[in-house]
Amino acid sequence: MTLSTQLREIAAIPSGGANVAIALDHVEKHFEDQQGNPIPVIRDITLDIREHEFISIVGPSGCGKSTMFNIIANLLEPSAGSITLRGSHPIRGAHIGYMLQRDLLFPWRTILENVALGLEVVGVPRTRRLAMSREYLERYNLADFADAYPHTLSGGMRQRVALIRTLITDPDVILLDEPFSALDYQTRLVLEEEILSILKSFDKTVVLITHDIGEAIAMSDRVAVMTQRPTSVKRLYEVGLSRRLGSCLKARSDPRYQTLFDQIWADLDIQMGGQAS
Repeated sequence: MTLSTQLREIAAIPSGGANVAIALDHVEKHFEDQQGNPIPVIRDITLDIREHEFISIVGPSGCGKSTMFNIIANLLEPSAGSITLRGSHPIRGAHIGYMLQRDLLFPWRTILENVALGLEVVGVPRTRRLAMSREYLERYNLADFADAYPHTLSGGMRQRVALIRTLITDPDVILLDEPFSALDYQTRLVLEEEILSILKSFDKTVVLITHDIGEAIAMSDRVAVMTQRPTSVKRLYEVGLSRRLGSCLKARSDPRYQTLFDQIWADLDIQMGGQAS
């Protein structure tokens, strides 16, 4: 198989199959200005997110990635179109977990109590939720920090805690909104590896919103490249380097990495001054 064949771009993925976790069908979103005029942000997105895959959404700054995140997360209603979970259930009935740019740990709660928060919200008894939280912290090498407070942990460790807090409630889908953007480069590389390992151990469907092309290629099974606003899916890339090689760092060293990077960068078509043709 030639490299060009390996890098084939998938223009359309059939919807409604048994392996589809979330289906976006002709989704649109607009807001209104002060005069009531519509401001289109998302334009006719049809996209199937496969069960158990890690897919990244990459696009120019301000294109509407965060709006798309909020619609999938059930925080915004689309203006048109529909989103379904596993073929039939409306997305509004799904349990969506998300991890944001900031960890949002409560400073007055210990790490153990922060991890237990989601279980507390859904009514799990205290003894049970603390036992489960200790088990998760032990599993991911954070047990020594169970009684510590968030301010004593590094940024990378806090993000690991935030992810564990999300996963312990067993969500249907995990959404990541640029979770590494506030971290230094070395920490980001280490955390990419750790977070991907944790997510794979849970075998969840994961959607990453990011502006970082390298991060998307290193972590993802597929990358969806978005257009300028009003945004739509410009192209889908099959990647899967970390899944095949078992490591994000190894993915960054693979010959396909740079080829994919160059192609995705060309698709974004970012010009000086932030304009795109």
